[in-house]
Amino acid sequence: MTVVMLMMLEWCVQPLGRAMHAQQRTLAMARTSVLEYTGIRLVNGSTVCAGRVEVQVLGTWGTLCASRWDLSDAHVLCQQLNCGFAESIPGGEHFGRETGPVWRDSFHCDGTEALLQQCPVTTLGASPCSQGNAAAVICSGCHAPGAADGVASLLSPGPAGFGSLRLVGGGSRCDGRVEIFQDGAWGRVLDEQWDVQEASVVCRQLRCGEAGTAYNPPKPERGTGPVGLRGVRCAGHEAKLTLCNTSLPSSALAAGLAEDVGVICWGSRRVRLVNGAGRCAGRVEIYSQGIWGTVCDDGWDLSDAAVVCHQLGCREAVEVAGSARFGEGSGQIWLDGVNCSGAEAALWDCPAGPWGQHDCGHKEDAGVICSEFVALRLENSDGCSGRLQVFYNGTWGSICSNSITDNTVTLACKELGCGDRGSLETRLPSGRVSGPAWLDHVRCGETNSSFWQCPSTPWNPQSCEYLEEEIHITCNAREKIRAVGGKDECSGRVEVWHRGSWGTVCDDSWDMQDAEVACRQLGCGPAVSALHEAAFGMGTGPIWLEQVECQGTEPSLQDCWARPGDSGACRHKEDAAVRCSDPTRGHQSSSGRVSVPVIMCIILGTLVCLLLALLAGQVLSAGAGRRGSRRAQEPFPEAVYEEIGYSPAWEKRARFDRSGSYSEESLTQLQPHPGVSEEEKGLGSAPGGSLRSWRSADVPGAEGDTSSPSPGSMGYDDAEEVPVALPCPAWATLIPQCRGHNRAAMSG
Repeated sequence: MTVVMLMMLEWCVQPLGRAMHAQQRTLAMARTSVLEYTGIRLVNGSTVCAGRVEVQVLGTWGTLCASRWDLSDAHVLCQQLNCGFAESIPGGEHFGRETGPVWRDSFHCDGTEALLQQCPVTTLGASPCSQGNAAAVICSGCHAPGAADGVASLLSPGPAGFGSLRLVGGGSRCDGRVEIFQDGAWGRVLDEQWDVQEASVVCRQLRCGEAGTAYNPPKPERGTGPVGLRGVRCAGHEAKLTLCNTSLPSSALAAGLAEDVGVICWGSRRVRLVNGAGRCAGRVEIYSQGIWGTVCDDGWDLSDAAVVCHQLGCREAVEVAGSARFGEGSGQIWLDGVNCSGAEAALWDCPAGPWGQHDCGHKEDAGVICSEFVALRLENSDGCSGRLQVFYNGTWGSICSNSITDNTVTLACKELGCGDRGSLETRLPSGRVSGPAWLDHVRCGETNSSFWQCPSTPWNPQSCEYLEEEIHITCNAREKIRAVGGKDECSGRVEVWHRGSWGTVCDDSWDMQDAEVACRQLGCGPAVSALHEAAFGMGTGPIWLEQVECQGTEPSLQDCWARPGDSGACRHKEDAAVRCSDPTRGHQSSSGRVSVPVIMCIILGTLVCLLLALLAGQVLSAGAGRRGSRRAQEPFPEAVYEEIGYSPAWEKRARFDRSGSYSEESLTQLQPHPGVSEEEKGLGSAPGGSLRSWRSADVPGAEGDTSSPSPGSMGYDDAEEVPVALPCPAWATLIPQCRGHNRAAMSG
């Protein structure tokens, strides 16, 4: 009956299972990250270098959504398709309406990458792509040899078109050493009189604006490949470098005067945000004239910050930051007194003081936080356990636990530098969520290499309502602690692992209760002392914990109350240390297994004991063989004399009672020798004795008897008392002399 019911259940569930599997496969394909892409192409354009962007995933072509598509991304794609650079990115349905699946991944290229797969990519929180919002590009060049189908592999760029230029080794696509594609390969451009006329042609051909600087790169930055052009002479109005005069006097060639040439175009200006733990927050820096510089915070406001956020594709500005909040920069300060309206396309289009002139220091560097800035944290003092939260739109919010996977927990721990795995907490408090809950249905797969590439529902501050719906996790690195600088692993400077690095603990309020928890976590028994002022030397790196206050019963330091160690109140001369009572336990692993040296000692000791036992056995066997050979050859009295000659007289007297006969106990312990006849067994029952029976009870001196044998009884007995004191033993009946002796003894 049970078998029938199971078969019916399987028959009912199979269609549902197939439907769910198909749905999961569709969702997986719809949420695939760029790491699974195998090809890319432009479709519906007049040439293969213009059209709607389509990407191939697992053999299926789909359209890329344009929600974050910009000129920097498009430029990398044009380069990858051997189509020059991006001229424009038309929106709407310029190249027709998309068909098939739409990939929601967002690229964040800066324009210097050689491949689209080298750009940062995010999927987390992406909204469904609206109809007609497909990514598109119009590139500058015609299709190149070997790229006639307009399809590029994501693994490597193909060959460029004849006469194409590129600038390498600079900070953007518009500055660097000049190279030209000719005869199927990239070659160097050499000149001995390179100036602004030639540089202007290069910048114009690359659509990088006017030429700013023409230069010869220093020796470490020179190329080593083949030479494409020599001795270029331009008037400055040519459309391409190949239209310039390229003759070179033979004397210059012979003298080796020609050198690599470089260009910095005004179009090389770029902006970035640094030191903000993400591309959409940090200190504002501008790249110009081949170097990065900062912006002074005089008059810096939300309108100025908005231009930067729009320029970077980070949406709106949510906060301005002055006074070097994201750290002090270095080098040039490019802008001062910036006064944007908020509608400018680039920061350098805003009204400001003269370029490169200022009255500021780097302690006044400007910064910004954009709405697209995202960050992750675990809300606990140790940073590696607690409620998982994400920073978005200027606010920290929760992540819901619906559809949570082990891969999601693992990637969150890796993103935070808290180890390579973690566990999901199930016993959660009840009540309503306070503040926003940004994300739900975060599903990280095995192919995702970053938490930000995991698909989810769109950003929504009401994603989950109750506390039990939030994600609470504990990462495995939370429990990592060590003692450094002592003689063993149970004494030394206390260091904890946090956010991917080891750091120390400040000794403010450090006491025996704190040391007790540290020793327990180290597996080293009770604490002996809590030490201060870098007793085992000063550490390096961060100070992770300050003012630790443990009750002494916590399983780890991370469970104690403490302040984060980033206040700057402590220095490494105040590093806390500990000395525990059991240094031997520190050499054992957390699983309790014995260390390798101990195992080796046990094995070697066992081998030595076995060797000694074998040697002892060989010595005893050799001695027994020698005695046996003598007994077989010598007359009986001598054999008996040898057998008893090693016994002191006091020991021999113990074999008899006062009447001269054997004791009853001695008789009961006698056993016949194996392998003898029944007659010999009977004879063997007569008093003879084994060596075991001679040392039975009543031995003088054995139980507190302190009497000493008489001087005459010490040493060997003479042979005459042997027949009277001790007849032949039972096993000696095989010897003719002894057989007769035993009969006489029995008849007597």
